[in-house]
Amino acid sequence: MPGTTRRSFLAASAASLTIPTLNANEHKPFSFKYMLASSMYGKIDVTECIRQVRRIGATAIDLWPPSHGDQRLQIDKIGHDRFLQTLKKYNVKFELSTRYDLGPYRLQDEVQIVNSLGGSMIVCGSRKQTTAPLKQQVQDFIDSLKDITKIARQAGVRICIENHSSSLINSPDSIRYFSELNTSPALGIALAPYHLPQNENTIAELIEELDDNLALFYAWEHGMGCHKSMPKPLELMQMPGQGTLDFAPIVAALIKIQYGGYTEIFMHPTPRGIPIMETADLVSTEINKSKAYLSRCIARANG
Repeated sequence: MPGTTRRSFLAASAASLTIPTLNANEHKPFSFKYMLASSMYGKIDVTECIRQVRRIGATAIDLWPPSHGDQRLQIDKIGHDRFLQTLKKYNVKFELSTRYDLGPYRLQDEVQIVNSLGGSMIVCGSRKQTTAPLKQQVQDFIDSLKDITKIARQAGVRICIENHSSSLINSPDSIRYFSELNTSPALGIALAPYHLPQNENTIAELIEELDDNLALFYAWEHGMGCHKSMPKPLELMQMPGQGTLDFAPIVAALIKIQYGGYTEIFMHPTPRGIPIMETADLVSTEINKSKAYLSRCIARANG
């Protein structure tokens, strides 16, 4: 598809990746397009995760593998046809497969599976940083993904690199370089504020610089972290509205770039693989608290 831009790719490859006009000054007001991350519910049955999608005001589901969840493996066990039938029953769309376990270089088969299930995205990490100049490392990393991005582009799937800690694509500068150097519409950033300096203005500036390189947004702050056991109220400070990060400037930046991609309200529990609350319904209730907060942030951002 010579001459295809990121925006035209997103519009053509899948309805979920179109970028509608969401500017606050235009007729259609900005609203989040939510997706459920199955890892928020631990390793509960994938059917129960699908039931919860509409309860949190989402339309789509993101399936996780161990150790954070196991719903991606569950659908292989129950069969993809049964999975698709359950999605249809609850009017839910599969969009995203999170595959940190595969990394960026073993995604060929997953691209085809995601495509066959009607999905449009895969999230993974990058690779380790070396002592070479950072900009050159980012360019080399992007170049190393040439083959998989070609396969993904042909399948209408976007590879989303999360800015994960202890990896090459992690710091604000590495994200800026990625945005500057990436030319593939089948490659983007899954932005996790948790892993960034906890300054809302810094995060907002990065969002504006990413523009259509922003493929997925995690509504997730650092809070008290997620690597040691702590009382539940402290652990929940990763959730928007329960920690100290002001999401209003961040939301304003999303409005400014006319962000039309998916957002996941997100956190990690300790230990991994358990639901963030005792039951699926309580998990959804907690997510809905953050949804209400983000709605207030939209109102603030719009003045």
